[in-house]
Amino acid sequence: MRVLVVGSGAREHALCWRLSRCASVDLVLVAPGNPGMETVAGRLDLRPDDAAGLLAAVRQHALDLVVIGPEAPLVAGLGDRLREGGVPVLGPSAAAAEIEGSKSWAMAFCHRHGMAAPQAVRCCSQGEAEAYGRTCALPVAIKADGLMSGKGVVIAQTRQEAQAAVATLAPAGPVVFEEFLRGREVSAFALCDGSRAVFYGIARDHKPLLAGNRGPMTGGMGAFAPVPDVDVTTRAQIEALLQHAVSAMAEEGRPFVGFLFAGLMLTTTGPQVLEFNCRFGDPEAQSLLPLLEGDIAPQWLRAARGQLEAAEAARFADGFTLGVVLATPGYPEAPRPGQVIPGIGPAGQLPLPALVFHGATRHDGPWTTAGGRVLTVVGQGADLASARARAYAAAATAGFAGAQFRSDMGQ
Repeated sequence: MRVLVVGSGAREHALCWRLSRCASVDLVLVAPGNPGMETVAGRLDLRPDDAAGLLAAVRQHALDLVVIGPEAPLVAGLGDRLREGGVPVLGPSAAAAEIEGSKSWAMAFCHRHGMAAPQAVRCCSQGEAEAYGRTCALPVAIKADGLMSGKGVVIAQTRQEAQAAVATLAPAGPVVFEEFLRGREVSAFALCDGSRAVFYGIARDHKPLLAGNRGPMTGGMGAFAPVPDVDVTTRAQIEALLQHAVSAMAEEGRPFVGFLFAGLMLTTTGPQVLEFNCRFGDPEAQSLLPLLEGDIAPQWLRAARGQLEAAEAARFADGFTLGVVLATPGYPEAPRPGQVIPGIGPAGQLPLPALVFHGATRHDGPWTTAGGRVLTVVGQGADLASARARAYAAAATAGFAGAQFRSDMGQ
């Protein structure tokens, strides 16, 4: 097989790395990628929104499969354009990607199909949102309705915090107020072919910037897998929910092909849907992909073709992984790149038994930071404590001036 991964972050590095380890894969390309991926994939100088260029590359390199990593090109219809050209694509259509592209649509979808989810109110203007924020129950989750790279969420505890959130989020478009849920949050994944969902693992990520869940929301500061407090009964409920969602999407004429991501709150009454995403998570992919065993590429191709078999399942290695994201000074509001990363070697790796996935790096001399979330370093171990110890040893080695990372991952 010859595979193209679309995207440039640490998630896409992890996808390329995992595909490169498949016996059935002879070639992995990435567009546009970043320098840290060059040991596992050839890079193409093509943007994720360049459908014509990507289609030409598929034909030029006789590629068998395209895996689309980030959400924005999926919501914009890249999957549709490539499928029209006859390309097997692992990634949903624009219609199916609305499950992430609109928070209000996703919540309404859950309620239409009897999936447990918080009550939600969509406000189309800043004035409407300000008025609702003065009377709604507190605390309340306030979200940008559209894509915000994981940063468009505020949990408002007071009226003042609610009004500040509206002032920040409303200029970008409609705002959604959601009932606040209490419980433990997890990210659950399935590989989908339009009608079937193969369970692809559960992780727990850490979204706020600072230890103790303080500071602004980010795109994710790390994740670990599996999640010890998810018991057999809860896992079965989550697997059923993922299949329910895929079946409901097909029922609505929006068959979902690709990786479905359910952000769930485990409440005293069972899992409730906080959000759906239309792709593998970042940073969850960096922790889950190392746990997937076997040659997974043929299964991904079957999913892209709508040909998963009823009895298909994923195989997971024993043990745990824990990934820590190293971010630049100023992230998430105003990242200040350009710091030298002294700890990683010529091939972009560490002299330690840890995985290093590059999110935003440059290599035109020394390795330097080139964006907000720079590296995800992943430790592996027989238990969560040993995976955590290895991840933090790697984070210390890979550190750079002003690096931001949470000190309480996995606790």
